[in-house]
Amino acid sequence: MGRTLRRAVIAVGAVVSAAYLQAAPASAQLFWDWGGGNEVAASGRERVRFNAGFEPGHIVVSFGDRRLYFVEAPGEAISYPIAIPREEDRWEGVTTVTDKRVNPSWTPTPTMVAENPRLPRWVPGGHPMNPLGVRALYLGDSAYRIHGTDAPWTIGTAVSKGCIRMYNQDVLDLYPRVEIGAPVTVTWDRFKSGGGYVSERGPRAARGPALKEMRSSDIPTRF
Repeated sequence: MGRTLRRAVIAVGAVVSAAYLQAAPASAQLFWDWGGGNEVAASGRERVRFNAGFEPGHIVVSFGDRRLYFVEAPGEAISYPIAIPREEDRWEGVTTVTDKRVNPSWTPTPTMVAENPRLPRWVPGGHPMNPLGVRALYLGDSAYRIHGTDAPWTIGTAVSKGCIRMYNQDVLDLYPRVEIGAPVTVTWDRFKSGGGYVSERGPRAARGPALKEMRSSDIPTRF
């Protein structure tokens, strides 16, 4: 497909999708996984002391704390509130940021459509009801992302199908700080004041959790 034709197809798709979203009854929004809406929530980000074993630029996601930590300097991090996966979609591991996108478009997986046939088949980037929000960081070669949301009221809860949701204003703050290739540690361990670990599975070494490197075969292609 030529570049001109490809652009035309994308443009037509955007018009059709936008028309569908505008024509859909308001009640249909209730059947979206993320709801949609215009609520603006206050950010809960803060600078905190952190485990000095993690080098600057490292992202640590604690599902136990329901926080994402971006290490700014040895022993210092920015802490952001997040929404975490549902019980049936728990995972953990070590990976890297492989891509960054501004206003990413969203396409539900076949599994998501099977669970909820009312989902739109595609939502253009920048749409107020786009479940990925305004920015997305892609993890490894999986379908998991760190991204914004169109449903800020879900932050702090366990609702996603594997992805890590942030307030839009927080992902806008995080996005320019993160470089492609940045290491990402995802763990269910919790952090206590001062950056030490609090783990249900026993104490951790000061340098961080012993988690396996994620491979594509280990990760379901779900959000």
